[in-house]
Amino acid sequence: MQSFTLTQILMNLLWATRWTVALSAIAFIGGGLVGFLVMLMRISPRKIFRYLSGIYVEFFQGTPLLMQLFLTFFGLSVLLGINLSPWVAAAIALTTYSSAFLAEIWRGSVAAIPQGQWEAANALGFNYVRQLQRIILPQAVKMSVPPTVGFAVQVIKGTSLASVIGFVELARTATSISNVTFQPFLVFSFAALIYFCLCFPLSLLSKRLEQRFALQG
Repeated sequence: MQSFTLTQILMNLLWATRWTVALSAIAFIGGGLVGFLVMLMRISPRKIFRYLSGIYVEFFQGTPLLMQLFLTFFGLSVLLGINLSPWVAAAIALTTYSSAFLAEIWRGSVAAIPQGQWEAANALGFNYVRQLQRIILPQAVKMSVPPTVGFAVQVIKGTSLASVIGFVELARTATSISNVTFQPFLVFSFAALIYFCLCFPLSLLSKRLEQRFALQG
């Protein structure tokens, strides 16, 4: 059994945390970009766009993230002959997963805008694009900020599943250290504390934003 001091265990976990943060940022930003396009398709006047985007959302919301990671890492290699690194596979899987949920969060915010706002924008002579740009989206963005920030917590926690395809982040590093030191309670307690420090501020921010916007409304 290799000997690790408490400081060494904590420093190794903190060093691995940078990959958790990096993967979370890529998944959230990439998911936001893709999710915005999917959201526009979800509210499009064209039925085919709504249908295709609906299938996309239902698939990624209706299947476990763990399965999506396996399908991305192993499936693309089998079907297309593309060998992805664990980093790239995890980024793709978490981005598509995030995009489906963010698209629905934002679609729900748009749907919450009273129909009278659309009618007023139409009465002003705005076309569909200008209605979204000038009237609908500015109001929807305000409503969507709290749940969007709250979803970032789910993205951070979801990165722990990337360890199953060999991506070395906080959870996988904790497992490796635990296997060497035979101190799982101590190691995973430290890991849980780090996850808490990452997620709790975002949860708190989400609640405060929700309260603030509720008061403003």
